[in-house]
Amino acid sequence: MPNRDPLLVILRQIAESIPSLWNFMVAAVAALVLLGLVACGSATVGGGYNPTTPTNVFEQRLFDEVDSNVVVIASVNLGGPSRNYLKKREGFVDARVREYLEDAGYEVRAQREFSQRWSNAVLIYGDPIDPTTGRVNQKSFIQIVQAVRDQLREQTDIGSIVFTDIIEKDVYYEQGLNRVTRFDGVTRKPAVQGAGSGVTAEFDWSRPVAAAAMRIAWFNMNLERIFSGEGGMDVTDAVDTRSGTAFVRRRDVLENENHIDEGIAIAFHPIIAMKKWPGNP
Repeated sequence: MPNRDPLLVILRQIAESIPSLWNFMVAAVAALVLLGLVACGSATVGGGYNPTTPTNVFEQRLFDEVDSNVVVIASVNLGGPSRNYLKKREGFVDARVREYLEDAGYEVRAQREFSQRWSNAVLIYGDPIDPTTGRVNQKSFIQIVQAVRDQLREQTDIGSIVFTDIIEKDVYYEQGLNRVTRFDGVTRKPAVQGAGSGVTAEFDWSRPVAAAAMRIAWFNMNLERIFSGEGGMDVTDAVDTRSGTAFVRRRDVLENENHIDEGIAIAFHPIIAMKKWPGNP
């Protein structure tokens, strides 16, 4: 496979950046001029300027060359698989993504159009994901994606493919009376869990807390990346009131629809314009 394959280049960049994978989209890129967007915008409204808002990458020229508004949401991640407690929510989050795309004027085909062809290609090329390590075999992944793409071209009217990865990263609560954390354009208060008496004065707020974000990768049928974006969704750890001194995994991970919708809207901006986007005006 030639090294210049656009999808292979992206996968290699992801693999090489694994030590800092959760910071992948935090680094700012040059602002891009927004022209010729889909007429229907997002109904989701941001909460005011947030300095952590990522500047997503929108390839306007490639977008303009796509001659179909029919898309399919991939049933697999572009990067490694999500953690198990996040994977359980992938179906729900993808349903919210589908609704968001449809509200913006896109026709979204059933995910089985992708998943059935993916499963058939896996039988030929082998599973590209090592079940013990979660590592992705890039060569197999590329072969399978290309096989799926070829069939979608021949057998459907789908014009582009959207990958929706739920990732997790470490974030920090701010010091002071207003305990909030800001990441990828959102602001979240601490979640509290347990039957104890609350948080002790000795609680170490400087320690990292886990949070989930949406990462979008949108490809045309040449497997060229039209768009990549990221948006914060929710904190996945809660203050444990039983001990009063530690964080524990939340029982209600990614159950707040408003938080999910906000993260999706930020992750898709500006290919789908978000009202009151929390980035720089």
